[in-house]
Amino acid sequence: MTRPLSDVLPDFIARVSAAGVDRFSIHARKAWLQGLSPKENRDIPPLDHDLVIAMKALFPHLHLSVNGGITSLDQAQHFLECGLDGVMIGRAAYHTPCDILLDADARIYADPHGRSAEDVVHLMLPYIAEHLQNGGRLGQITRHMLGMFQGRPGAKAWRRHLSEHAHQDGAGPQTVLAALAHVTQAAA
Repeated sequence: MTRPLSDVLPDFIARVSAAGVDRFSIHARKAWLQGLSPKENRDIPPLDHDLVIAMKALFPHLHLSVNGGITSLDQAQHFLECGLDGVMIGRAAYHTPCDILLDADARIYADPHGRSAEDVVHLMLPYIAEHLQNGGRLGQITRHMLGMFQGRPGAKAWRRHLSEHAHQDGAGPQTVLAALAHVTQAAA
């Protein structure tokens, strides 16, 4: 007979923390190892955020972060207000990073220095240059930037330009700036 996760998880955390671990990221969805594909495991098993919150109550001295199904800063703030120490936002932040992450510093940390998506692109340029100098390719970075302007005028041209040009020999920061020009021109 399988023990419920509400029994197994506290025991697991107690054992691992006794060995010296003091930071845990807990996914709120228990994967089903039989009968579901990896894709189905992202949606079908229910999320149990309350269980993660309960673990913080049981282990207040540990740093506990929640992961799974979090799609907004409002949700992130709720979990922080419930006492959790961190919140991981995965797919939503990857696919629409600016919708979620541009306001994170201001809303979560009360940092008044907001940045625009365009600012973030410019801040990435030195990192891109260093990556290329170390033998990397532009597409290794820009493939993770494709969603930067999701839902904004020029977003499709941004994605298309990066997709068509980032893999070419000699592609570098200028390629990113050319892609950015599609967004700035569409906004004008």
